[in-house]
Amino acid sequence: MVRPSWRVLDGIGTLFRLGLAAVWLISGGIKVSDPNQTYIAVQAYDLLPAGMVSAVAAAVPFLELALGVLLLIGLGTRLVAVLSAVVLLAFIGAVAQSWARGLSISCGCFGGGGQISAGQTEYPQEIARDMGFLVLAGWLMVRPRSWLSVDDRLVRRSSEERQIGGRSGTERSAQAATAADDA
Repeated sequence: MVRPSWRVLDGIGTLFRLGLAAVWLISGGIKVSDPNQTYIAVQAYDLLPAGMVSAVAAAVPFLELALGVLLLIGLGTRLVAVLSAVVLLAFIGAVAQSWARGLSISCGCFGGGGQISAGQTEYPQEIARDMGFLVLAGWLMVRPRSWLSVDDRLVRRSSEERQIGGRSGTERSAQAATAADDA
């Protein structure tokens, strides 16, 4: 069996990381631009006590934006993927319980949300979409390596330091200058 090269796997990881970043950035950006609608969407799930609806509606857009930015730059990719998976599972659970309870709401995942007529619900599509996003997060939890990421730069720098013996940047520069002089 032919296994894909690490470059192919890193390329897939990059696409998945940037794709999930786009999901969070778009979703959070839409929600932060219309906080009243976000409140209506959170309230429609009928899961939280009235006093918590405002706090959750205010926090979710910024959580999504933070996850998006961290994935975009590739910082703490594995941890951010785990957090993304937790958030996605909460979203899937919220949609599933709404469906099971016979509520007629739009998820508000990408803006909007709230009460709708029974024929307009799209629970299976919403759950399937979030499961697809969960696959992206799962890949990044297992294999967080990707191109153009802060993580990659940190790992590369750390491995270079181990190869040189853990010397500081100044010591490495002095060692490189000495090696050049000897050549």
